[in-house]
Amino acid sequence: MRNIILIGMPGSGKTTFGKAIAERLGRPFIDADDYLEEKEGRTIASLFAISEDAFRDAEERTIRDLSEKENLVIATGGGVIKRRASIENLKKNGHIFFLDRDAKDIASDVEVEKRPLLKDGPQKVYDLYQERITLYRNAADTIIGNHGTKEEVLEKILAIIEGL
Repeated sequence: MRNIILIGMPGSGKTTFGKAIAERLGRPFIDADDYLEEKEGRTIASLFAISEDAFRDAEERTIRDLSEKENLVIATGGGVIKRRASIENLKKNGHIFFLDRDAKDIASDVEVEKRPLLKDGPQKVYDLYQERITLYRNAADTIIGNHGTKEEVLEKILAIIEGL
C-alpha cells in the first residue's frame, strides 16, 4: 500500500496526526526527523550547525530511503518542501497531505526554542509560513485545514484515506 505522508509547518500537527492515523490504520509510524537522526548518527541541530544545506542533504537521503518503503505513515520535517527531489521521491509511493494550520496558532502553541528554524520567535513563524505556503500547496495531493478538534481533523483525514 502507498505511504501516507504529512507535510506542513513545524507545529502544524504532523507528528500528532501521524501517530493517530497510524494507530487507527494499523500501520507503522515514522517521524522523518527521528529517522534521519538515527540513520545519520547526528542530531538535526548538529547538522544545522554545519549549514542548512548539510541538513537538507541528509533529509533528502532520508526521504529517498523512506520512499522505497511501503504502508507507512510518515511525518516529514517542516522544510521537506525546499528540495524538489524529496517531494518527487515521496510522490512515487505516497499520498501527500498538507496540514495547514494558521501561523498565529503555531506561534502561540509551539515551543520555538526546540525548533531550530523558529528560534528567533513568533515573527519567524509568520515569515516562514509566507515563504513556504505556496510550496506546501503545490506539493500536496490533499490540503487539510487543521482547524477544529483533533478528532474532527483526524476523521476528515481518515475519510479521505478511505477513498484513495
